[in-house]
Amino acid sequence: MAHISELIETDIEAYLEAHQHKSLLRFITCGSVDDGKSTLIGRLLYDSKMIFEDQMAALEADSKKVGTQGGEIDFALLVDGLAAEREQGITIDVAYRFFSTDKRKFIVADTPGHEQYTRNMVTGASTADLAVILIDARKGVLTQTRRHSFLVALIGIRQVVLAVNKMDLVDWSKDRFHEIVSDYLAFADAIGLKDITAIPISGLNGDNIASTSAATPWYGGPTLMQHLESVEIDEDRLKARPFRMPVQWVNRPNLDFRGFCGLIASGAVRPGDKVRALPSGRTSTVERIVTRDGDLAAAVAGQSVTLTLADEIDVSRGDVLAAAASPPEVADQFETTLVWMADEELLPGRPYWLKLGTKTVSAQVTDLKYKINVNTLEHAAAKTLALNEIAVCNLALDQAIAFDPYEDDKDLGGFILIDRMTNATVAAGMIRFALRRSHNIHWQALDVTRTARAGAKGQKPAVLWFTGLSGAGKSTIANVLEKKLFALGKHTYLLDGDNVRHGLNKDLGFTDADRVENIRRVAEVARLMADAGLIVIVSFISPFKAERDMARSLLPPGEFFEVFVDTSLAEAERRDVKGLYKKARAGELKHFTGVDSPYEAPESPEIHLDTAVASPEDSADAVLTALTEAGVI
Repeated sequence: MAHISELIETDIEAYLEAHQHKSLLRFITCGSVDDGKSTLIGRLLYDSKMIFEDQMAALEADSKKVGTQGGEIDFALLVDGLAAEREQGITIDVAYRFFSTDKRKFIVADTPGHEQYTRNMVTGASTADLAVILIDARKGVLTQTRRHSFLVALIGIRQVVLAVNKMDLVDWSKDRFHEIVSDYLAFADAIGLKDITAIPISGLNGDNIASTSAATPWYGGPTLMQHLESVEIDEDRLKARPFRMPVQWVNRPNLDFRGFCGLIASGAVRPGDKVRALPSGRTSTVERIVTRDGDLAAAVAGQSVTLTLADEIDVSRGDVLAAAASPPEVADQFETTLVWMADEELLPGRPYWLKLGTKTVSAQVTDLKYKINVNTLEHAAAKTLALNEIAVCNLALDQAIAFDPYEDDKDLGGFILIDRMTNATVAAGMIRFALRRSHNIHWQALDVTRTARAGAKGQKPAVLWFTGLSGAGKSTIANVLEKKLFALGKHTYLLDGDNVRHGLNKDLGFTDADRVENIRRVAEVARLMADAGLIVIVSFISPFKAERDMARSLLPPGEFFEVFVDTSLAEAERRDVKGLYKKARAGELKHFTGVDSPYEAPESPEIHLDTAVASPEDSADAVLTALTEAGVI
């Protein structure tokens, strides 16, 4: 009895060992609504014997209850887990399912077919090696088919299975199959999809899914399962690329050990290999490859390791260790493709966090070149992006980062944008190439510093950023303050919102996007003036916290003073010195702050002025007192 138990235990260990070393294929299913994506995945799970008896019993009961397949098993119910999906008969979220065969493990993402869920489809495709694009044999190539194929090409999926489904409903017509394939290949060639395998199937009945169908004697290709089990995957391609490892953590448990931890994104590494740390460009040699189970003689893409180096070079989280002879590029400006995923629109010039690999930096969209109509592939001019829209745009970062073009390496070429206030992911992007200007433009060191310029004026540079509703009294107080500073012999300049719009910003309107650009330009001008040693007074509504924070980030600590001129909307509207509120209420002035455009009040300004209780003179004196206490004057 003990002998039998040992044999069983040995068999289990052998099975687990074999299962652990199977390759993993990640793929997505996509296509038009009702093309049969969820049914196909359910059939794959069923044919690969990945459904337990209790699940099967529940599926049979649910199928009878729903009654969509005339009493037969409805395999789509295995995947359409959301109540809203079952009620509507559609897929909304991305449903991930795992299954395996004797040859390979699989993770499949069932992605939505509706246009409004483009961001969900992109999310599911971002880690996929292959895409199964379904086409209803009765309908042929549709707009949704083209849209999803374009997104597949955009995301960089190289392997495509064209699954012509519901062939049983067209009497397994060979001519119809080849007509659809011919139409699709012509479109696929135009968007750069080359590696396409077309298979006639019936997901509901299982034809050409796991076994060859007798209904298609004219078809001599593989079944869907055979193709999925044998297709080349990105994992093999990444192992052949040069070594790359974004540093996730610098491990320093004691003075005798300093290691750099991370997941190897591509290539292989061995002790003795020359590596380069980026963006610094410093080089060293790998001494050890450390893991929990002991040192390794080599490590490859997909493994998490700790590397120790022969030299004490400066490497931090977010840096990249790479093969010294073939490192990635380093730049701070790029042309990118952006998929917008937030309900709030993209505003060029607004600062976002960009996360690429383990690196997080500040980024701005500097030039929105055009957005892409994913249905027609036409390019259209745009100032902003709405939910699910896609565009080609330029990005500028606040520091250089190491990267590879997305088409070469998804890990070092793909990024997300994060809202700095909410920490919500608002976009997914792909770096296409570095802009030439990022390599040709360098900061010129100057002998006369900002400290020297300010010293010659007998003052410290500062930016006083007045913000508040229209009619709050910003310009009045700012004007009084500048006269008082001038009387004290201080060198100042007042940037007023209305005055700047007569020249520098005369091309801008009052949309949210134009407001962001308005503040971006003024913030840069204020920074230059402060660099000249001036005390700069900025009087702008500046309704958005993100742009005021951006302006603050341009100045050294202690030089930016946010001055909140606090007045209630009712009081500001009562004053209405310029008649703007009256026009806004009449619909003659769109995007007016406080009426049909929001104002985000400062949460903790350096100076808070309540004009309901203080006169302009008293308010200006309060600012002078704050500047004196801060050592500016």
